[in-house]
Amino acid sequence: MQPLSEQFELDTRAGKPAKDPSATIWRWLQYAMVALAFGFLYLPIVLLVILSFNESHSFGLPLKGFTLQWYREVLGNAAIMTSLKNSLILGCASAAISVALALTLALGFRANFPFKGLLLQTVLVPIVVPGVVGGVVLLLAFGYVGLPFGLFSTVLIAHVNWCLPFAFLTLYPRLHNFDKGIEEAARDLGASSATVFWRIILPIVRPGIIATLLFSFTLSFDEFVRTIFVIGSESTLPIRLWAIVTEQAQPFLPALGVLTMFITIFISLVGQAIAAKSATRNGSMKSQ
Repeated sequence: MQPLSEQFELDTRAGKPAKDPSATIWRWLQYAMVALAFGFLYLPIVLLVILSFNESHSFGLPLKGFTLQWYREVLGNAAIMTSLKNSLILGCASAAISVALALTLALGFRANFPFKGLLLQTVLVPIVVPGVVGGVVLLLAFGYVGLPFGLFSTVLIAHVNWCLPFAFLTLYPRLHNFDKGIEEAARDLGASSATVFWRIILPIVRPGIIATLLFSFTLSFDEFVRTIFVIGSESTLPIRLWAIVTEQAQPFLPALGVLTMFITIFISLVGQAIAAKSATRNGSMKSQ
């Protein structure tokens, strides 16, 4: 096999397009870095999926066979199913409230008013505040006002506080870039502001709203840090998962992790598909 430098000289003399050895080396380095990045991201997930089917009663390797026993145990565990139901209901409620508030804020920020930039940055503060700090602040605030700790009182408020900035960041660009000429034309034809919203704005941004609902649901469904400070006596699925890990690592733990991950990934993929469909539709409307 010829060295790269000799091959480079032969290609040049023969009149062929020269292959730069450094470019070849750099290309293979890029392949290696991409493979390393994907391995770093997804090998733990692949290992978790494999362990969820491991017949061993000890958590971890070696593999001793294939079984669905751990998935049956997870689905038959009343405490886990109750926590899953709590997370699903809480996620739906948090997503609905967050998107409703975010849509209202996004519509309001379309107008110009004093201190608009400052208020816009204030809405995004929960994103940059560390989860532990945010949880402690919420704990102190709820204790100060005497609000009873519970799933649909303190935890719901904490989840809305976390999801709202993300929902706003998703919806605001869609409404900010909305063609106001369509609204002005409707008003010129006698439509009221409510009619313009329900008949023009809402149908156009509806796919974005649905995608934001699903995204907010995943944020609430997976939220742990803020939840543990204000949960009270009830439990969500992440809290239940943490309790199982800290008390005693059960052999069905990988199966529970896979099911939790599957729900989150499925909802995220649905949201991405809806968002992509919305972008395609908006692009075709603009081209027409």
